[in-house]
Amino acid sequence: MKRPLFIILTVIALFLVFSFSFTSMMRQRGDNAVYSPSFGFGGGAAPVEPAAVEAPALPATDFYTPEEAARQSVDNSVVQQQGQDRLVIKNADLAIVVKDPAARMKQISAMAAEMGGFVVSSNLYQSYYGPNSIEVPEATIVIRVPSERLDEALERIKEGAVDVDHENISGQDVTSQYVDLQSQLKAKQAAEKKLLEILDQAQRAEDVLAVYLQVQSIQTEIEMLKGQIKYLEESAALSSISVRLIAEESAQPIIVGPWTPGGAVKEAIEDLIRFVQNFVDFLIYFVLSILPALILIAIPVYLVYLAGRAVYRRINKSKGDVEEKEVKK
Repeated sequence: MKRPLFIILTVIALFLVFSFSFTSMMRQRGDNAVYSPSFGFGGGAAPVEPAAVEAPALPATDFYTPEEAARQSVDNSVVQQQGQDRLVIKNADLAIVVKDPAARMKQISAMAAEMGGFVVSSNLYQSYYGPNSIEVPEATIVIRVPSERLDEALERIKEGAVDVDHENISGQDVTSQYVDLQSQLKAKQAAEKKLLEILDQAQRAEDVLAVYLQVQSIQTEIEMLKGQIKYLEESAALSSISVRLIAEESAQPIIVGPWTPGGAVKEAIEDLIRFVQNFVDFLIYFVLSILPALILIAIPVYLVYLAGRAVYRRINKSKGDVEEKEVKK
């Protein structure tokens, strides 16, 4: 009797493991599924692309198209880059320990204005340190100063500091990108000029409309290029300095206070209560969910076992009768 019971329990355990694994896999696949509608196969009408409109014939003229001008600008950028001054974006990041973060933040703001720069952002907040949660002020400030005065600004920021926690200066050479953008801008401007000349010569309404649309597209690209060029010029002209101001109190060594066993007792009791709560929750879940599932699984498994055992006994009995008859003969 022990062996059949062991077989039944083993089958139930394997079935449970397979069921839980299959359920988890299906849930994961259901969460990651992305609905992708199909067009033209019962999932809705397929989008109809607008018919291509043939561009009207424009007056012949000897100028570069925007695509040809852009390709030519690649060759011109190599020549221009040789005589172009290097355009480098310099930024700095440092953290210093000071006695009064709020006062030092005001000094850094005044220094940025004095150098011809400005304050990008500033933030004064309270932090907590040590076992007794000592409240100390901290501040962060981001300024921009002329790049040629970056070293001077860093020296003035560190002047009078209790300690320099860290300091990092980075540089990015964007000369190639800057020259390439300038070449593209010149090519687009040349194409715009030619298109405006064609627009003045156009007679038919469809010709005027086609050229006007091309002018609008090129003007949009020109504005985008101008914005990128301006961004690179301003980033290289004004260096960004990010400063974190740490209060001197937070840099003091941690003082271990007296040992209080009452706190340990309180934490132990809270942990015990949480354990009891979790254990009771598990028992409720086991009785109401897992146990009924085990019973539903065990019933058909046991019936299959009984049927198999009956068939096995009948086959053995038949073999025994045959062997007995052969022995009597």
